[in-house]
Amino acid sequence: QVQLVESGGGLVQAGGSLTLSCAASGRTFSRYTMGWFRQAPGKEREFVAGISRSGRSTNYGDSVKGRFTISRDNTKNTVYLQMNSLKPEDTAVYYCAADLDTVTMVVPTITEYDYWGQGTQVTVSS
Repeated sequence: QVQLVESGGGLVQAGGSLTLSCAASGRTFSRYTMGWFRQAPGKEREFVAGISRSGRSTNYGDSVKGRFTISRDNTKNTVYLQMNSLKPEDTAVYYCAADLDTVTMVVPTITEYDYWGQGTQVTVSS
């Protein structure tokens, strides 16, 4: 069982920045591919970013490329999402997720991920 707890969400003005964190339980964090997803009201959950077990490989959704950066610290069992140049359309609940099977790639598919956090709200005002 893997428990994921997100933090760092909040209210920010357009153009601002936020950093989300996701702390994972267990001693095998380095064996999880990690991803961030988001879901806005009335919309489907979408892939935001993912990072491979080692951190060498990353993948981003088209809408956040060049603005968001995912990273991880395997010594702290934590994955981060640095969000810059935020836009009102980035407003959503952001979820952290763990993929236990994928080894070197990052698969941007919801069904690939085995464990999910409860989410943290990010609101960007115009």
